[in-house]
Amino acid sequence: MCGRYAASRSPEELAEIFGIEKWEPEETLEPDHNVAPTKEVHAVLDRPLKDTGDPRPVRQLRRLKWGLVPSWAKTPEGAARMINARAETVHEKPSYRRAFTSRRCILPADGYYEWVTGTQERELEVEGRRKRPRKQPYFVTPADGSVFAMAGLYEFWRDRTLPDDHPLAWWVTCSVITTEAETSPLAVAPAEGPRALADIHPRMPLMLPPDRWDAWLDPARTDPDGLRDLLAPPPAGLMRAYPVATAVSNVRNNGPELLKELDGPEEGTLF
Repeated sequence: MCGRYAASRSPEELAEIFGIEKWEPEETLEPDHNVAPTKEVHAVLDRPLKDTGDPRPVRQLRRLKWGLVPSWAKTPEGAARMINARAETVHEKPSYRRAFTSRRCILPADGYYEWVTGTQERELEVEGRRKRPRKQPYFVTPADGSVFAMAGLYEFWRDRTLPDDHPLAWWVTCSVITTEAETSPLAVAPAEGPRALADIHPRMPLMLPPDRWDAWLDPARTDPDGLRDLLAPPPAGLMRAYPVATAVSNVRNNGPELLKELDGPEEGTLF
């Protein structure tokens, strides 16, 4: 799954990386090293500009809320539960299938966090003891330092309780698409602990390699079968993972220190 990630690149950097043609200064977000569900996030998407009369899709950097609200939803209350869409079923699930064929985006990240329950505490859990497992967080990121381009979907939702001219009348929300975690060895693995992403968690965000970006963002591509081909896992062996401080587990903590690599798992969270 993807329940937390880091995104620190500036709009200028993202514009250069993704060839973005349009972004508004008021939609700029500060670097966020602990992005959590329901937060606003940067998304790259191709869409005609409003009120121009030009139907040509323009690559834009937009600010969306993480947690998708389907257009047909009566309320936005389920958004926090819809932060992830499974690559295997995204084309058929009612909440995602319309967005999958027409509203796709890329959510730029430095990498994502995932938690592993320590061996000793897993054993206590198995024995039926009621000690809450203490989990060791890992940060997963491209080994070469490139952007982690997560495949995403976005959707528009109209709040019918507000008038048309109200600034909050329309919500624009998004989900991260996930896939099975890689079982092949990490490009760079920690000295002790997981050797593959699947050792950390059975799911991972679907990272799109650069040669798929244009096709994924193209709103003219609407055939579900052709789009599903783009959901193939990226080449293996591109990632590194390393342990980080359990401070990241608290959403109130935020800052580049959360990405600092530890020499090993924290005491009490041994893998």
